[in-house]
Amino acid sequence: MIELDFNKMGGLAPAIVQDNESGEVLMLAFMNKEAWEATLKTGKATFFSRSRNQLWVKGETSGHVQLVKEIRVDCDDDTVVLKVEQLGGAACHKGYKSCFYRKVVDDQLIITDEPVFDPSEVYKK
Repeated sequence: MIELDFNKMGGLAPAIVQDNESGEVLMLAFMNKEAWEATLKTGKATFFSRSRNQLWVKGETSGHVQLVKEIRVDCDDDTVVLKVEQLGGAACHKGYKSCFYRKVVDDQLIITDEPVFDPSEVYKK
């Protein structure tokens, strides 16, 4: 098993998620050792939710699963890049393809993309 260094951030490692085809950055999440091992075992992006304090398989609620096509590990063994096939067309829980759908222009955030889905429909509780 490939070992990452989870000691620098209190048991977590940043995971940058990119679209495998376009290279677009879709999101940033965190992995603990259990999420890392689950990702390697299943081929589905699995993270540690800091707000829920539990493992989280991307897309388990929305169906917008991330199938891992390639993993890159940085030189310090403490950050990974997951290159994924994003099923459902969106990584962002707010309905956008990427979580980075806004840019800073003159001290304001400007939305640059159109939503792919309506979160109120996908995340009905």
